[in-house]
Amino acid sequence: MYSLARRLLFCLDPETGHRLALRILAAAPKVPGALSLLSRMAGAPHPTLPIQVMGIRFPNPLGLAAGFDKQGAAVDGFSALGFGFLELGTVTPLPQPGNPRPRLFRVSSHDALINRMGFNSVGLSAFLRNLRRTQRRPIIGINIGKNAVTPIESAVDDYLAGLTAIYDECDYIAINISSPNTRDLRMLHSDSHLDRLLTALKERKRELADRQHRQVAMVLKISPDLDDGSLKSVTSKLLRYRLDGVVVSNTTTERPGLRELAISREAGGLSGAPLRATSTEMVRRLYAELQGKIPIIGVGGIDSAESAWEKLQAGADLIQIYTGLIYHGPHLVRVILSGIEQRIHALGCTDLQRTLHRARADELPMS
Repeated sequence: MYSLARRLLFCLDPETGHRLALRILAAAPKVPGALSLLSRMAGAPHPTLPIQVMGIRFPNPLGLAAGFDKQGAAVDGFSALGFGFLELGTVTPLPQPGNPRPRLFRVSSHDALINRMGFNSVGLSAFLRNLRRTQRRPIIGINIGKNAVTPIESAVDDYLAGLTAIYDECDYIAINISSPNTRDLRMLHSDSHLDRLLTALKERKRELADRQHRQVAMVLKISPDLDDGSLKSVTSKLLRYRLDGVVVSNTTTERPGLRELAISREAGGLSGAPLRATSTEMVRRLYAELQGKIPIIGVGGIDSAESAWEKLQAGADLIQIYTGLIYHGPHLVRVILSGIEQRIHALGCTDLQRTLHRARADELPMS
């Protein structure tokens, strides 16, 4: 069924196709029986897959990565597909158009995308209106960033505005300092900028928790292009500031396996299958450093049950998909979850957390 839809969507330019798919999912609640149809596509719940991470009980470990639904407009449709959680955004304090088009490119020969969207956002006010119109409330993370016109020296103000506005509307907040498509944004990985940012955010989070009597997890989304020294520095900050999690990783400015293609010269971040090995290795390195003290959300190149299990075995507690969903369709959610459940049964376990502990300890094969 999706093969036909994909052929039609791929006849359109990538951004137009993406917007059409989002409109279809956003319209699903208004069409009688549409959400039920999507839920049947997702299949039955998976009783072995609930997992406790960051103080949140997720029905399963598979989430939608940030960037797919930037405006929070299609929550009902996505939640019907069987995801364990949705990460929405990136949302910026003020509306902004993002970078000029064209800014999204398919690399179909490698199941990849290159994007330089640049945080196109309806802004916090419209984003929250969209979110409050939803009928279902799955577990939601909201990914926040800074406006393009905000100088890097004032970035903290934008993140504080985002944190304050969305605190009571989500289960966790993702601090995006890793998009390659907003000028100077990745400078926030540096010691001085990151110290200032995390100090301010942790203080504001304490104030909000006291005021609203509610704890909301806060995670940091990092770049896959960090060198060893930078990664060690960021890891130390995760531990020092006791963040609730880390998202590994955003898109890469590298072009692994694509150098022979003319499209590889397009500026922007690469996602999809070519990022798989890089992001998995980064998950593995972070897990070795963190030793389970801070949960890891693994994202990058997941397009099958095997690649999903690879991330989990490397040290991810939760995983996310984006580009794989575009190339393989909504059925990929069911394929991944069923595949993980089959591995749990094959290893003689009854739940995901025990299975992951055993798989990592024994270095069991991925299939």
